[in-house]
Amino acid sequence: MSHILIYFFIAIGLSMDAFSVALSIGTINPSKKDTIKTGLSVGLFHFIMPTLGSILGKILKRKINIGTNYIISIIFLVLAIEMYFNKEEKTKIDILNTITILLISFSVSIDSFSVGLGISLLKNSILIPSIIFSIISMTFTIIGMFLGKKLKNKYNKIATNIGIIILILLSLKYLFF
Repeated sequence: MSHILIYFFIAIGLSMDAFSVALSIGTINPSKKDTIKTGLSVGLFHFIMPTLGSILGKILKRKINIGTNYIISIIFLVLAIEMYFNKEEKTKIDILNTITILLISFSVSIDSFSVGLGISLLKNSILIPSIIFSIISMTFTIIGMFLGKKLKNKYNKIATNIGIIILILLSLKYLFF
């Protein structure tokens, strides 16, 4: 039982980036369908990434040295720039296409890959932790997008600017830390 509680708290930590990004995206007023698709995608990636980390982490760590933080930083920065240039448009912005949703999902779940590797060193089964990570991150993403939408409705332009700032700060976090 104590392992479940530990996995739950790890899941909350892993879901904070997803929540922050979802809060930002919510300020562009996404449809309920896009909100659900994004939440499901983030949840799926938070299941897949620790599982892959558990299975392939040791091999990839030795053979491939990719600066994933730089890639994530660029994705968040591009999303912030896209939001900035489209914030004045009155029509619904469709930046949440399938590719964008997948990139966001990958970006916010990449850290769960290394967590999966770490868990695999402690315990044989990654299934329960991956399910917990998936459910918590999906929930945080959907809540974040709905809260962002409420902020947008209440504070209009200020909420979008805050969303852009959050994405830029996340981009800088991944770039420098």
